[in-house]
Amino acid sequence: MKGLFKKAKAELQSILDIDPRTNQPPAQPSQHQHQQGFRRGIEMDQPSTIKPVTPLDIIRYRYHHGTNLGSVYVLERWLRNSMFPEDASGSSELEAVKAWVEKIGVDETRKKFEEFWANAVTDEDIKWLVQEARATSIRLPIGYYDLLPSCLENTPFAPYSAVYTSAWSSISSLVMRLRMHGIGTLLDLHALPGGANTQDHSGTNSGVADLWVSQDDRNLGIRCCQFLAQQVVEGLDGVIGIQIANECEWGSPMNPWYNDCIDAISAIDASIPVIISDGWNLENAINYSLIKNTAMPSQPTCPVVVDTHYYWAHTGEDTSKSPQQIINEASTKLSELNGKEGSIIDRGAAQVVVGEYSCVLSEDSWSKRGDTPKQVLVKEFGEAQSRRWQQRSGGSFFWTWKMDWFPGGEWGFQEQTSSSAVTSPPSYSTPSSSISALLDRSNSHRDERMYAAVNQHTSYWDHLVPNTPCEHWRYENGWKVGYKDAQDFFQGASTVGGGNKIGNLEIWVLKRVRESGMRGNFVWEFEQGLRRGIHDLYAAVGI
Repeated sequence: MKGLFKKAKAELQSILDIDPRTNQPPAQPSQHQHQQGFRRGIEMDQPSTIKPVTPLDIIRYRYHHGTNLGSVYVLERWLRNSMFPEDASGSSELEAVKAWVEKIGVDETRKKFEEFWANAVTDEDIKWLVQEARATSIRLPIGYYDLLPSCLENTPFAPYSAVYTSAWSSISSLVMRLRMHGIGTLLDLHALPGGANTQDHSGTNSGVADLWVSQDDRNLGIRCCQFLAQQVVEGLDGVIGIQIANECEWGSPMNPWYNDCIDAISAIDASIPVIISDGWNLENAINYSLIKNTAMPSQPTCPVVVDTHYYWAHTGEDTSKSPQQIINEASTKLSELNGKEGSIIDRGAAQVVVGEYSCVLSEDSWSKRGDTPKQVLVKEFGEAQSRRWQQRSGGSFFWTWKMDWFPGGEWGFQEQTSSSAVTSPPSYSTPSSSISALLDRSNSHRDERMYAAVNQHTSYWDHLVPNTPCEHWRYENGWKVGYKDAQDFFQGASTVGGGNKIGNLEIWVLKRVRESGMRGNFVWEFEQGLRRGIHDLYAAVGI
């Protein structure tokens, strides 16, 4: 039987269509999985809970093209020196608020911060995001001190709690303003109690990552996650996910705390995507997410997405490379996903977003560029990253958008977008009139596409394992769901622009498999039909 499966799989490579997302044939069930399909006992299907695609589904699961907001609710002096008194002794949020309170008092400091928050993103800014950048999402760095006043108790921010009394209302107002324009927000707990890393963007200049050694800090971090989830449940529309940590210190004991946070959010709303930091070890984080993203969990649980960051300007290894070398290297990133996508029934779902990247290189690297003008290489660098993230990730967020020295040079989303170094997926620029025509075309031969896909699937497995019971109706069911889902994403909605692609494909498939209610040995047929239906719609509209 093993030899037969190997031969059959080899033959299958030549007859299946190519998946444009991975440039590989659609994934097939493993030998072990299909063999077990004929051996295990029967499990009864449950009622399906699959519903039509909603605007919130589109905002959460399309490819996220966007930017980090920058230094607004988590101050960093190198980005926002104007929010620090000249005599401030440090570079973190805590040092800024401490210095202002000492200088002008609590009330005036509160007014200063509130005015800064209120004017950080104007209506014209949002208009630019939508019309020029074609952005779909914002990654919004926030601190634990921006949430409930009780979150500041027994922390270094406790003496300054009065400054932050309206911080959360400012944040929620921004989230809703963005949502009104079709932009989703990733709530990023950038600054956690005690600090997930030793850097000033953790809120203090302590230089330590106490989160990992303090149970009190970890418990407070869980409370922060619960607060954010509850806000979403109570109507904060447009939240595409909750990131529970940013740039965790290398080697930190993250997983047990991640488990606690994911459980806490899942108990409130298991539909909210949870984003975790890879702690600079992407492969380990992906393997953790595969365990969390099982097809049939014992109880409802949030989908888990891994956040990874890419910079090429800080290590000796990177500064020794030329821009041309780095551009080539950017096109190879995210290889840790190889072999881990395509079958959630087999191994769970692996989904990654690039939470931070830039077009910055060190002066040492630029000195090795040869005769090629720097601006040409900056553009090539941004283009290479944009292509790669769109090929292999569920979204990417440039670092960063807002700073004192706007538009920001190679650190600036606005400048790199205006120069076309950083670009959105091509389908996001499709005119609405063209979207309607393409969808009409996709419907004109829908049944023929479905019959071709189902017949190919059925013929293959009937030839491979003749006279063996299969459940090919599940494949057809999955195809129909996938084709319609992809149509709905592409069409968009009245409050969401069109041209969308299911960029977070793995966790979307996970969602649909869980909602299908299907059980037993042949759920993989539904999954593969779902993937093929999505693929066939993309082929029909040319994206």
